[in-house]
Amino acid sequence: MKTLRHFPYNKVLVLGLAKSGEAAAQLLYDSGIPFLINDQQAFDQNEKAQYFSSLGVETVTGHHPLEVLEGVDLVVKNPGIPHHHNIIQEAEKLNIPVVTEVELAYELIDGPLIAITGTNGKTTTTTLIYELLKEAGQEPLLAGNIGQVASEVVRKQKDQQPVVMELSSFQLKAIRNFKPDVSVLLNITEAHLDYHKSREDYISSKLNIIKRQTKEDLVVYNGNDSTVSDSLEDCVVQKMAFTINHFSYEGVSFDGQSIYFNNDWVIDREDVVLPGMHNLENVLASVAVAKHFGVQDEVIQTVLARFIGVKHRLQFVENKNGRLFYNDSKATNILATTKALQSFNNPVVLVIGGLDRGNDFDELFQQFSYVRSCVAYGEARGKIKQAAERQQFDQLYVVDNLEQATRKAYEQSEKGDIVLLSPACASWDQFKSFEDRGDMFIEVVHKL
Repeated sequence: MKTLRHFPYNKVLVLGLAKSGEAAAQLLYDSGIPFLINDQQAFDQNEKAQYFSSLGVETVTGHHPLEVLEGVDLVVKNPGIPHHHNIIQEAEKLNIPVVTEVELAYELIDGPLIAITGTNGKTTTTTLIYELLKEAGQEPLLAGNIGQVASEVVRKQKDQQPVVMELSSFQLKAIRNFKPDVSVLLNITEAHLDYHKSREDYISSKLNIIKRQTKEDLVVYNGNDSTVSDSLEDCVVQKMAFTINHFSYEGVSFDGQSIYFNNDWVIDREDVVLPGMHNLENVLASVAVAKHFGVQDEVIQTVLARFIGVKHRLQFVENKNGRLFYNDSKATNILATTKALQSFNNPVVLVIGGLDRGNDFDELFQQFSYVRSCVAYGEARGKIKQAAERQQFDQLYVVDNLEQATRKAYEQSEKGDIVLLSPACASWDQFKSFEDRGDMFIEVVHKL
């Protein structure tokens, strides 16, 4: 297993012992680099802190005293800890660099690094790129925000294996030297404003993925997204666009029937099994990366003919008495839910709700041309109800939790309908993660 060598820091603070913090701490320990841990959970309930304490690592738990910064010259924080946290604010005053564990992972990577970000579609695109390179025999590694901690995965890298890494704005906001060989910018829309506090900060964080790229590197980007394309005008990095609204002699494009790379046909849309126009953008981005790495058309065609997507992303669950149930729990913002709705032509009974992040849901209700009825639950249900009233949508039902919402949606559906969980909200009001939320939905559906 790889360890950090020539690491330029003498003492590190690991702030937060979630999955990435635990991996960072283990890497630092194995590398013989002095560090301490600060975690909010009390020590007697904190198995991870107890483990590292048993190894002789200094642990401070239950609170976040500023004293933990004494003698520290690097902070590795959990991505979910906001930058207005008191420890982060003090570190910045003291000019102590603050990074996430992907920065440690970058120190270990020896081989091509492909990094993917965007407001929506990251996991699907990351997984599809991985599958394309794998089918081509390039033995890629899959890492990052997709659920596999980067600094764990890359410790096993060998023989110039490509690393395919999904990155969130939380991770990208706190990078320092991180630079991918190939970056993928899928789209940028307004999201996570409770964390970033402004649209400008969110966009800036996303664009950090290209900030250190050079003319030797490549960015694959959405030519239909003006926020993305306008941000690349002055960049020296090589550019490859993908576009779904017209044929292009350069990059990857879709003419309404087929996908092309430059001037060459690759595959017909009808042979791609992944549904939805938003997923078509993910496919085009993945094809662009695959072609950059020399993947043959026959391999691309094989993978696209079988790739049905990722769990919790428009995942088909079950046909229950003629109703088709889909789990799109990963749709944590309004745009993602809008795109999910655009994937179906049949009437939809929609389940939405979750954490109230200050969103205005009027825009979502304006996209309800195929929605028969809607069931709202969770913390945001009041705001959703207000938006429905403003938009004069009278087929809204309000319940407390997801189980009630799923059962109510089934009651309101008819044979031939789509029953879709696509919450347009984060999960943290009632669940630990969107995965837990999706699993609950699947469990309830199977019991109907």
